[in-house]
Amino acid sequence: MPSRAATDSAVGHTGDGGRSGLARWMPGLAALLHYEPSWLPRDLAAGLSVAAIALPVGIAYAELAGVPAATGIYAAIFPLVPYALLGSSRQLILGPDAATCIMVAASLGPLAHGDPARYLALLPVLTLITGALYVVAALARLGFFANFLSQPILTGYLNGVAIVIIVGQLPKLLGYPSEADDVLPRLLELVQRVDQSHLAAAALGLFLLVGLVALRRFAPALPAPLLVVAAGIAAVAALDLKSRGVALTGPVPAGLPVPSWAWFDAQTYRSLFGDAAGILLISFTSGVLTAKSFARRNRYEIDANQELWALGAANLAVGLGQGFPVTGADSRTAVNDAMGGRTQLVGIVAAIAMLLVLLTLTAPLALVPTTALAAVILVSAAGLFDVAGLRQLLPMSRREGLMSIATTVGVLVLGVLPGVVLAVVLSLFWLLATAMRPKDAVLGRLPGLEGFHSIADYPQAETIPGLLLYRFSANLLFFNIDYFSERVRAAIGNAAPPVEWVIVDLSPTSLVDATAVQRFDELREELAARGVALGTARAKRQLSDRFQTRWAAERRAAGATLAFPTLRSAVRAFEEAKASKKTPERPSRLRLDDPGRRRITGANCLAEWESG
Repeated sequence: MPSRAATDSAVGHTGDGGRSGLARWMPGLAALLHYEPSWLPRDLAAGLSVAAIALPVGIAYAELAGVPAATGIYAAIFPLVPYALLGSSRQLILGPDAATCIMVAASLGPLAHGDPARYLALLPVLTLITGALYVVAALARLGFFANFLSQPILTGYLNGVAIVIIVGQLPKLLGYPSEADDVLPRLLELVQRVDQSHLAAAALGLFLLVGLVALRRFAPALPAPLLVVAAGIAAVAALDLKSRGVALTGPVPAGLPVPSWAWFDAQTYRSLFGDAAGILLISFTSGVLTAKSFARRNRYEIDANQELWALGAANLAVGLGQGFPVTGADSRTAVNDAMGGRTQLVGIVAAIAMLLVLLTLTAPLALVPTTALAAVILVSAAGLFDVAGLRQLLPMSRREGLMSIATTVGVLVLGVLPGVVLAVVLSLFWLLATAMRPKDAVLGRLPGLEGFHSIADYPQAETIPGLLLYRFSANLLFFNIDYFSERVRAAIGNAAPPVEWVIVDLSPTSLVDATAVQRFDELREELAARGVALGTARAKRQLSDRFQTRWAAERRAAGATLAFPTLRSAVRAFEEAKASKKTPERPSRLRLDDPGRRRITGANCLAEWESG
């Protein structure tokens, strides 16, 4: 087996994780052009194993999305080749995903108005719009959005989706009639109608469900979904279950799809754009998380912006093939990794294998019982539900754990697509909440320990009488500058003896805005009227990048704020001023290249932000 270093070299990766030439734009194609023959046996085995899983899962997810089985097969086949050429992950397998399929159904159901033909006409349009949005995001280099949804929020969302899917599949598993759409009515319906279950369908479904769980538990290397679906087909044929009323998939047309298009009104397109954006956010986030987890396991890096291109091309290909949106699939990627797949050739092998089945072996697929597909979907959905992660999160951070639970409840109460909006809102709320009221500290000196430290963390730290050293561990922006001012006033009020100087340690601050500058000036003037000087220390050079050069120069010329390069120089200046019984109103500024700069600088706050 070749070394990982050899693999990195072949696919165009450099030692520092950078890429050049063809590998930068088409990393998969670069890997194929430098393919090592010794990799082929493992890639072939992995590709056939992936196909054995992806084919029945594609049919099952077609049922979940509310479309014919052939559509699920198209969605399993068509994204693999574009991703194999463009994707930066060597293990990631694209295809139908439970969360994406339930979002598709939630999006198209209201727009189709109960018309199956309109539903199928809307489907490729939604997929193409999703692919186009991926391409736009790639052009804008929005790969950082992969980190937009925090892990607790994403976990909560997927937990909610898992519950929605599981509850929705129970009628198909047990064979009782269902008319409800939402989770709670469906649970009530289960209690009321479970006695109306179709006995043959329920017995077969429960048997296959138990068998699937057992295979995944005790024989994880086997293609469990394929074996379960094959067992279902065998049971239908041997026991003549079709005549007993067991629902079947029905005929699957052989061959490739014939593209067909329909035009809709502007309001429909607006709705599809909004739904496609939600699908993109969830599918890209979960897909990149899957790619990154397997990349870390195999010691290489993922390019999130390249993944946008690859996922965009894959979804455009699926849309042209009349399929539904796809993303990275956890279970199929895990199979690829477990079988030792080395390159993106695995996806091409899997696509060819499934295409051959679609062209030549569709007759047995007509006998797939719906209850078998429900069993496959139930087990897949259960894999989305992360109880262990939630148990670990709650003791770690109760607030984030509760936000995760709130996201799950929101999906169950509001629905799947509004749940995306809720997830985004909660992520924004979390960002603002942490930025609006960050940690702060009054600093003191600790005997035997270098520097200045929080007196809350080190109660034995000694403050300097008359000098308040204050640290605000965040950027200074319009939404937290008032909180900053309140905390400074409170720290002054709690100090004893009375404060004469306040020096703000700006080392944690990387960004300020105009509102912060204005409020800082107002606070400085307010404190000056009370005989307290307000100054800064350890400011970064970059803090003035947002401001006009001319305006900054005028501020320097009219500077009236104490500003120091270090906290030590601020303390020394205060002690010298105390010793001389004189507090300078406007200290003279030192040039950056002055060897005496470490003694003291005097400039206004913004000048120090500029000079660093």
